[in-house]
Amino acid sequence: MNRRVVVTGMGAVTPLGNDAPSTWQGLVEGRSGVGQLTTIDTTGFEVTIAGEVKDFTLGDVVPSSVGLRHLLRPGTFGVAAAWEALRDAAVDKETYDSADMGVAMGACVDRPDLQWLVDVGALRDETGRDDAFIPYAPSDALAYSQNIAAAAMARMVDATGPMMGLSTACSSSGHAIGEAFRALQEGDATLMLAGGYDSLTTWLDVLCFNLLGALTKDYNDAPERASRPFDANRSGFVLGEGGIVVVLEELEAARARGARILAEILGYGTSLNAWRITDSPPDGSGAIESIQAAIADAGLEPADIDYVVAHGTSTPGNDLSETTAIKKVFGDAAERLAISSPKSMAGHLTAAAAGLSVLAAIGAINNSVVPPTINQEAPDRRLGLDFVPNTARERDVRYALVNAFAFGGTNVGLVVGRYEEER
Repeated sequence: MNRRVVVTGMGAVTPLGNDAPSTWQGLVEGRSGVGQLTTIDTTGFEVTIAGEVKDFTLGDVVPSSVGLRHLLRPGTFGVAAAWEALRDAAVDKETYDSADMGVAMGACVDRPDLQWLVDVGALRDETGRDDAFIPYAPSDALAYSQNIAAAAMARMVDATGPMMGLSTACSSSGHAIGEAFRALQEGDATLMLAGGYDSLTTWLDVLCFNLLGALTKDYNDAPERASRPFDANRSGFVLGEGGIVVVLEELEAARARGARILAEILGYGTSLNAWRITDSPPDGSGAIESIQAAIADAGLEPADIDYVVAHGTSTPGNDLSETTAIKKVFGDAAERLAISSPKSMAGHLTAAAAGLSVLAAIGAINNSVVPPTINQEAPDRRLGLDFVPNTARERDVRYALVNAFAFGGTNVGLVVGRYEEER
């Protein structure tokens, strides 16, 4: 059927701000949201920094009638972002039939964090009973279900249409937005809430990612300088947290209700590396396929793309692999691209990372400003492209490519375009 799909609302909770406008402003300002970890005691840790959400309480944003029980920290970010996105789009329960509205959400698998296990052990020691934690278990068991936050989002508008929960690590929200796009294209829904949420800032997360050798240990005393995609001195990524949700609608339905249209989703491509679980292929394969598929799906040529919102993790291997892929796909046109990574400011929001990149793409399209890649102090001469160093730049953006790559080798490309009545 291939109906056109537009973006009519955005919501965000990130280390840069607790709504979409402040997050966009933080990106344009080149402001770092990375600081010392405050939610856990990092005494003795090799890594003590992250991009944390600040001054956030879900109950201050979303009414309790939505059903906020059983939500862990990651889910609260997603639910708040969804509430904002619906308000931004002027969507409520009466906008469409319930069966025409759905949810597609990306998240990493929720599980007990190390602090919870410590608390369970302390309770057992205090009471002398192995079953002392049982009164707390029913609530927690629901909280660890990946669809609980999505169910809360659905209740906001009584959505009973398609529901998709996707867990593909760092590309999760990219897959969620892409699959929602497909559902709308094919007529399975009229409106989809799509995006992702995550919070990998617990003891267990910091310890495990550090053991993988993925995190930078070099900037604990200067956290705002730690995330530096494409810089010669990059040494690993910075964990982050947040939630980003967009409202996607079928174009004719959005027009009929007089919706404000922010952008259009034009293309979606996916691929798998079949390479090492934690590394990207040095030759850019995998990423090449997802980029090419997204651009072809949009009916465009590589030369049509103005801005690439890079995955750009600040790891030596990923940034080299992504740059290699861009050069191979775009050829000579790669040199005129503006390329930047939101992770330089927010850290790596893992399952929500692609959602933040889509927000950056939409902001660039609507404001003719490309956010920078901050902490560009020593250019990596092996890369040699325009990463919009340190300062935002005025640039007319008609088409933007969003890249998202993940542990396990899952890759997503999304093409976001300026809305035009005739296409």
